[in-house]
Amino acid sequence: MKRILLCLALSLSAIAPALAIPPSTFTEAKVVAKQKVYLDQASSNMGELYCGCKWKWVGKSGGRIDAESCGLQARKQETRAERTEWEHIVPAWTFGHQRQCWQHGGRKHCVDDDPVFRAMEADLFNLYPSVGEVNGDRSNFNYGMAPGVAPQYGQCKTKVDFEQRAAEPRDEMKGLVARTSFYMFDRYNLSMSRQQQQLLMAWDKQFPVTSWESERNKRIAAIMGHENLFVTGKRSWTPGYKPAADGIVSPIPPKVAKSLPAPQVISTASAGVIIGNTNSHVYHLPTGCPSYDKVAAKNQMKFGSEAEAEAAGFRKAGNCR
Repeated sequence: MKRILLCLALSLSAIAPALAIPPSTFTEAKVVAKQKVYLDQASSNMGELYCGCKWKWVGKSGGRIDAESCGLQARKQETRAERTEWEHIVPAWTFGHQRQCWQHGGRKHCVDDDPVFRAMEADLFNLYPSVGEVNGDRSNFNYGMAPGVAPQYGQCKTKVDFEQRAAEPRDEMKGLVARTSFYMFDRYNLSMSRQQQQLLMAWDKQFPVTSWESERNKRIAAIMGHENLFVTGKRSWTPGYKPAADGIVSPIPPKVAKSLPAPQVISTASAGVIIGNTNSHVYHLPTGCPSYDKVAAKNQMKFGSEAEAEAAGFRKAGNCR
């Protein structure tokens, strides 16, 4: 009888997925990502996110870059270029600024009081080891094209356009970063500019899912309890796509919400949308700015406050009253 039960248990374990326990914090996510997703990738030909460098694991989740494996040369920060860092493909700044908690105290406040932000910050689909210096240079820039930028990191093909605040990843990763971005914006009900959507949709088509991206998806799904459906093809981002918001399941607890300070009126446009011009890096208020309706749709970037626009590197239009 015991032998029968043992055989039955082994059979069930072979066909049933392990209980999924997603990491609850960014710190925990980095350790889990190393142990369960990327442990055997440090010496793979795919390499880290931006330069394709191999690395050696150090400590619980860190790594030392093998610069010779990818022809990497530091741009300015040699020490940071020597280590791996965990890149949020969709920056924490980007998804944080679309949460109320960020307006009341920034990232720390979101970590302390917003379970949805914590889920986004620890989401394994959005994490990838990268060269520290390139991760730092990318900052919170959107992904974009940087055709006029000369190589900055030796043979590394990723380019950062500091003037236009855009980062162009190497071709091998453009499809992955596009489908990861779709996943994050879809799952957490985030707003994406039309210009960004068009670029990522183009990358999605131009750079199909690779065998590694598919394997990565399976490994992460076993932990998170769900797949990136934009990798499996069960969902497809199209113009005007409406996010499913599958990950918005835990609002700020009522007790915490009551304790939050009342939002301050940051600008005269707090009740409207502020439009930034990505060409001039000038922003316009819905009232008092004559050029508010004159920014071409393809150049628009929307903000909820002047502080948000200025944090993104924009300045108020000089003709605003």
